[in-house]
Amino acid sequence: MLNSYSFAQGLRFVVIVTSGSAAYNVISLPYSTAPATAALRCRRWSWPLRQWRKGLVLSARMLLLLPAPAQPLEEFLAPVFLYKLISTYKWNRGRIMEREGKAYSVLGGSTLAFTICFTIWMMFGVIGIPIKNTLHLNETEFGLLTAMPVLTGSLIRVPLGIWTDRYGGRIVFFCLMLFTVLPIYLIAYATAYWHFLVLGLFVGLAGGSFSVGTPYVARWFKKDRQGLAMGIFGAGNSGAAVNKFVAPVLMAAAGWTLVPKVYAGLMLAAALIFWVLSASDPSHIVKSNLSLGAQFRMLKDPKVWRYCQYYSVVFGGYVGLSLWMVKYYVTEYGFDIRHAALLAACFSLPGGILRAFGGWLSDKYGAYKVTWRVMWVCWVAFFLLSYPQTDFTVKTVSGLQTFHISLSPVVFTSILFIVGIAMAVGKASVFKFVSDDYSSNIGAVSGVVGLAGGLGGFILPILFGAVVDLTGVSSSCFMLLYGTVCVSLVWMHFQFRREGMLAAQATLRH
Repeated sequence: MLNSYSFAQGLRFVVIVTSGSAAYNVISLPYSTAPATAALRCRRWSWPLRQWRKGLVLSARMLLLLPAPAQPLEEFLAPVFLYKLISTYKWNRGRIMEREGKAYSVLGGSTLAFTICFTIWMMFGVIGIPIKNTLHLNETEFGLLTAMPVLTGSLIRVPLGIWTDRYGGRIVFFCLMLFTVLPIYLIAYATAYWHFLVLGLFVGLAGGSFSVGTPYVARWFKKDRQGLAMGIFGAGNSGAAVNKFVAPVLMAAAGWTLVPKVYAGLMLAAALIFWVLSASDPSHIVKSNLSLGAQFRMLKDPKVWRYCQYYSVVFGGYVGLSLWMVKYYVTEYGFDIRHAALLAACFSLPGGILRAFGGWLSDKYGAYKVTWRVMWVCWVAFFLLSYPQTDFTVKTVSGLQTFHISLSPVVFTSILFIVGIAMAVGKASVFKFVSDDYSSNIGAVSGVVGLAGGLGGFILPILFGAVVDLTGVSSSCFMLLYGTVCVSLVWMHFQFRREGMLAAQATLRH
């Protein structure tokens, strides 16, 4: 929008027009052509040049009448105007560019750190298979082994979100990463089942980095770009795929014990890189005296419960399947670990890196529309994936006819790839809900929602193992996920329909 500064002097009317940046134009018109209202407004003001220059920066659309200069008015005003405008523009632009540079540096460093954290968080999804064989674990025990890091990574999210609001994301993120280095390294020397469970609890703290990085990154960007920024940061979920690429190679080189040793070094290096690339802004610290219990009282808000359930599907399902799919390919299709991990990465990789795309979609179309379509895609996909390999015989007129129904590895992986894309988009859209509705308390709310998603990722692998032990059907894991998506669809339909009706009634009353 153009800003005009008009000045009446003698028989000339000078209009100085700016576009709010460096663009300018000085127009001299006959006084008779000036709008009468503008001329009347001009007569109300008479400021000295010093105050006028200050007013040029601080005021918009203010019309001033200056004392008569010796030279023509437009020649007198133009140099002063241009000097103040250009110097102010350069100063503001420099500050804006500096802040944008910091914002992108914070985003890059945080995304790298979160990717490493998520890679290590998913470690037992690959190294757990040789550990299972060595310790002779059943399916439920294997599920507990893989899920143990997810438990602490989920429970710590709410306190971490609160500490991020109070102390800033940079110091919290850095200390969290350093704290996990030693437990990661000690896994290489564990020998008993309980050793792995206890160390897994400490390693799982790395998973809480999400509730630190989400508000930390979001506050560096404007609201209309927060969805994309959080989506880019959330692409660190692709660490689940990185683990499937790296861990099998290390295991083939020197056994599974090499994996935690290398991962400990990666975590230490990532922490140092993050500290160099990140920055702090005191304005991002939220002054709050609320206790942990007060933060949990946010669960009285039905919206928080709803977002928790959505996230337990899209994130909890993503974590659960990322931990379970390598083993699924090994047992269901007979692949070795390297090929099974590669195929499982076809789910984990899009489920992580396309989260930024989900953030962009949520910014453009809204969180509700995007999440609704994500749930429908998952509903159809899980229905197809849940059907077990089946042989049945039909008596026909020509005798008995035997049929076999199953998903080939190519078809199965293709459907799983689509699910990965849908979950990536859904993870971003759910947090767009949070940033829209709770912008002033995003750290604590994202911690609660992240807790729900993480607990879903903890419970699902255990349930996957339990139902396999109970039924002997490998695809029963997808039957469970199919049921959770049904709950989400029904809840979304009736809840948003009710809110829409209440909004319409309120509009009619007014």
